[in-house]
Parts: sequence; C-alpha cells; structure tokens
Amino acid sequence: MAEERLQKIIAAAGITSRRNAEQYILDGRVSVNGTVVNELGSKADPDRDEIRVEGFGKLSAQPKVYIALHKPVLVMSTVKDPEGRQTVLDVIESTRAQGHRQFEGALPRIFPVGRLDFNAEGLILLSNDGDLMHRLLHPRQHVPKTYAVKVRGRPDAKSLERLRNGVRLQNEDGSLTPKTLPSEVQITKQGPSNTWLEMTILEGRNHQVKRMCAAVGHTVSRLIRTDFGGISLDPLPPGAWRFLSAAEIAQLEGWSQQKVNVSKGRDKRNRH
Repeated sequence: MAEERLQKIIAAAGITSRRNAEQYILDGRVSVNGTVVNELGSKADPDRDEIRVEGFGKLSAQPKVYIALHKPVLVMSTVKDPEGRQTVLDVIESTRAQGHRQFEGALPRIFPVGRLDFNAEGLILLSNDGDLMHRLLHPRQHVPKTYAVKVRGRPDAKSLERLRNGVRLQNEDGSLTPKTLPSEVQITKQGPSNTWLEMTILEGRNHQVKRMCAAVGHTVSRLIRTDFGGISLDPLPPGAWRFLSAAEIAQLEGWSQQKVNVSKGRDKRNRH
C-alpha cells in the first residue's frame, strides 16, 4: 500500500476521528517504527510500518464496513448525543444485521454518512471509509437522495413546478438562499387535507426538503428517506440494518467518478 497521512491511517483504524488523530500527533503520542512523529503531514505505510498510538498500542488495519440502516424517528443520526438521546450507533449495537454478514467479529468504529433530522426516518448509511463518505457528501457529486414526503394541504401544479425548477430557501434571519438545484417531484397519494410526494434532490442543505416545501406553502408532517445514491431502504423495517453488497459499494464508488443529473440518478435507482 502507498504511504498515507498518519491522521488518516489512525482514523481508519477506528480508534478516533481524524481531527483527534491530528491532536495525538501534535501531542507526541504517535510513533512510526519506534520514532515519535509530531508533525502534521507526516506519512507512513500501514502495511509496512509499525505505527503505535499512546494508549492504544500498535495499530492493526480495520476492515472497511458499509451499512444501511432504517433510522427510526426520535433517533439522532450522530455517534453520540450530549443530551443522552438514542443514536444510530445505539440502534446498531442493540440489534443484529439482517441478511449476509460482511465479516465476523465486532464492528470497527463507524460514522453516519450525512444526517437525517431527529423527527425524520429512513435510510442512513454508516461506514468507516472516510474517503468515500467525503466524496458522497461533497456538493460537486450531486448524489441523488429520494424521500417520501407527507405535506399538509394539496400542492397545485404551479407549486410542484416551482419545486422541480428550484426554490429559494428562507434562512432563520429572513434572508433567502440561492435557488436549489432542479429536482424530481411527483404526487404519489392525495387525501382531503394531506398529500404524499416523492422528491429526489441532488443537494444536502440543512433541512432542505422541509424548507423547500415550506417555500411553496406546505408544511412537512412526515419525512422518510427511501434511497441514497441508488441504495434502497427496502426491505428494512424501522430499526433494522444490513451490510451493503459488493455491487452496492461499487455503485456508491461510482458517484465520485461523474457528475450526474436527476434523470441519471433515477436511471441508476431503477436498475438497482
């Protein structure tokens, strides 16, 4: 394996985050082949060099892990919560994976890929592949995310067209953002006072779907993410999780190789 930055190697080993790993290096807690290294930017080969971190000992390579979880409502999509609320890691640690196992043994340290609101539910990916996570969340990649959205009222054709073409979102101070990217929006079910929409967006702005619907005068009462980059929520019930297949991992890797539009995202989901 080629040399990599020490903080990346330490984070990949699952003992801490990359930011904390940088501090370990600055504090002189990291050694390579018996020599203390305290400069950021230092590199090593995890297959060839002996890397030790004070308090953790010799590092061993951790297997890469990729998980799809159906996050229930009232669960934080974070590693831990200062208010003591249940997190996605708590859900995973309290249950067993459905389907095949990617490997045997305890899970390494994993992190959510992006976030879902506390009151939202649906698909959230978790992994210890920091490079892939960064690429999937980078604004340039335009990885499609699909949601089932229940809104109050009955959006008319003009409101739907505004959502498809992009809307300006209101910030807390009352200012408006640049328009959102074009999205796919269609009605899937409609009642006297509520409407279910399927929305596919290519961005990850804060509370984006809720703010988009609010911009056209409709409050979101339920939000379920059903697809992320072609990885489907089905057939996982709330609280269940599974390891991704090799084909699904390759599909996620593929998003970093190209820029896509909404129609391409739809094609990939239909082929999955």
